[in-house]
Amino acid sequence: HLPRVRYMKPVGQQVKQIGDHQIDKDASLMQDVFHIGTHLYDMSPVAIPRGFTQEYILHGTVNPLKEKILSAYHRACQDADFMVLEGTGHAGVGSVLDLSNAAVAKLLDAPVIIVTCAGIGRPIDEVMLNKAVFDNHNVKVLGVIVNKVIPEKFDKINDMVRLGFQRKGIETFGVVPYYPLLSNPTLRQLQEDIQGELISGESGLENVVKKILVGAMPPHTALDYLVGDVLLITPGNRDDLILAALTCNLPGIKDDYNVQGIILTGGLWPNRTVLKLLKQTHTPAMIVNEDTFITAQKVHNLIIKIRPEDKEKINTVKKMVKQYVNVEAILELLKEFIPHFASLSVY
Repeated sequence: HLPRVRYMKPVGQQVKQIGDHQIDKDASLMQDVFHIGTHLYDMSPVAIPRGFTQEYILHGTVNPLKEKILSAYHRACQDADFMVLEGTGHAGVGSVLDLSNAAVAKLLDAPVIIVTCAGIGRPIDEVMLNKAVFDNHNVKVLGVIVNKVIPEKFDKINDMVRLGFQRKGIETFGVVPYYPLLSNPTLRQLQEDIQGELISGESGLENVVKKILVGAMPPHTALDYLVGDVLLITPGNRDDLILAALTCNLPGIKDDYNVQGIILTGGLWPNRTVLKLLKQTHTPAMIVNEDTFITAQKVHNLIIKIRPEDKEKINTVKKMVKQYVNVEAILELLKEFIPHFASLSVY
């Protein structure tokens, strides 16, 4: 029969409320996309909502968390041939809860594939540092995947990192190029993450943002930058910049300019007439209380998660894995665990 593959993210940091439970967003995505035959709560046994870490330091003990992970793991394994475990960052993440990625991999007796950043020296340095932590926990590192390589430098980096890891005795399972689409958020994602109050353009919340412009210049200067699926971040009382952005979305002009949405900062509302125009043009706009600098920082630092409705992104990821990751080599290495039940951690 075809292998029955299951998935678990033992410790999740970015969570969402589903029913009475906090569930990791990645676990929810995997269930929605692949319809994995495991209860969602077992796919995300330990979720870390806001305030959890402080409460754990003051009053927590690790044993109940470990027992929760093990119980969920064994339930999920009952009818499975293979389990994929996803980590939460580098090998030491989770140490504050006494549940580092290395400790969880050891707890579940799972070998590890490390997914690292692009570059030449940096990924090798980071992998060796992480490998030392996994080695300290007697966890086997099977190999590495290098992610988000700049396309213009792909051939060079591909050759160099493979050679560099080979010299360290580490197998490279894949080198994957950076694809901007996967990092571009929709306005809905931005609104949810920065908790903006939507004041117009609900129908445009699925607009994809590719560029960000912080509006702190005269309108005629801003027009030079309002091209290419732009998000404008500007104080709510900058009616001149808001009107410039609305002008860019008028019929006949939109081919040259394209403002996907506006974030109005400082808790300031635009003039009543400008607000009316925002609503009439269906331009998505939201208000936040933070100032422009803090808001721009928040948007820049957001970790964009793929959602079940992001069909184009999901299909792109599948194609990229098929093209750039040597899945056959991974499965070949795992044959020593098969036909027995196998677990694999990805960090």
